Formats: sequence, structure tokens, C-alpha cells
Amino acid sequence: MRSKLRLLAAALCCVTILTACQGKNDQSPFSKDLVQKLADGSVFSEELEELPADTAFALYRLSDYGLSQDALTDCALLRSSGATCEEAAVLILDSSQSAEKAEQALTDYLENQISSNQDYRPTEIPKLENAILERRSDTVLLVVANDREAADSIISG
Repeated sequence: MRSKLRLLAAALCCVTILTACQGKNDQSPFSKDLVQKLADGSVFSEELEELPADTAFALYRLSDYGLSQDALTDCALLRSSGATCEEAAVLILDSSQSAEKAEQALTDYLENQISSNQDYRPTEIPKLENAILERRSDTVLLVVANDREAADSIISG
């Protein structure tokens, strides 16, 4: 009887550990190389330009959300030179609280992009409305892609 209880307890421990590991994988932070994987995965209709972290900080108006330049510890940003609204960014911040503020900044950025492109580039609006915006731990991912399904596939990996 004791050996059956031990086996049952061991099995429950294994299931618990596997479940916990699965949850951690789902919420692991985004890495900077994801941006390049997206570019290599043909999710964009044009080649995007790589931009530095200070440009990302200004573009997404992170200071308006109470973030200092130091809060953005690293990032990868690829953006259209102007023909489309396509872009991909991974912002790595100093805390999950900073990432939450950055997520709100990117939400507002997307809304502004939709509003300002209604007349200028109306064919880009579906891409903006179907953008991927996700926060994990201290990172935020933004993807405005021509092929949303392909982008989702690369992100889920």
C-alpha cells in the first residue's frame, strides 16, 4: 500500500513540475533575435530598416508614460522607411512595471497610427488593426506585419 502511495505521489509531483515548466515557457520574455526571425520569415512586404534604442524611445514616446531612457535597457527595432506601416520591436525594460507602461505607450501608438493613416495610407489600416502587441515579464513585443499568420507562427515558435 505504501509503495502505491509513493508511486502516486511521485506521479503527481512529475505532473506538477511539467505543468509548471509549461507555464514558464509560455511566459518567457521575448528575445531581441525574434525581430530578425520575423524579418527572415517573410512576414513583411518590404525590407525594414534597423533603428537604435534611442529612436525607439522617442518614437513610442516612452517618456510620456513616466519612463526614463535608462528604463529601456535594450531593444531591437525594424521599421518601414515609409512605404508601409510595418514594423517589429522587442523592448526590454528594467522591470515588469516599466514593461506595463511601455505596453500602454505602444497601445496608444497603434491607435495614433490608425488615426493618422486613415486618409494617408488606408490600405495599411488592416495591418495596424491586426498588430501583435504582447507583454511578457519585462519585455514588450510589437509586430505590424503583412502576414499576421506567419508572424504568429514564428512567435509561437
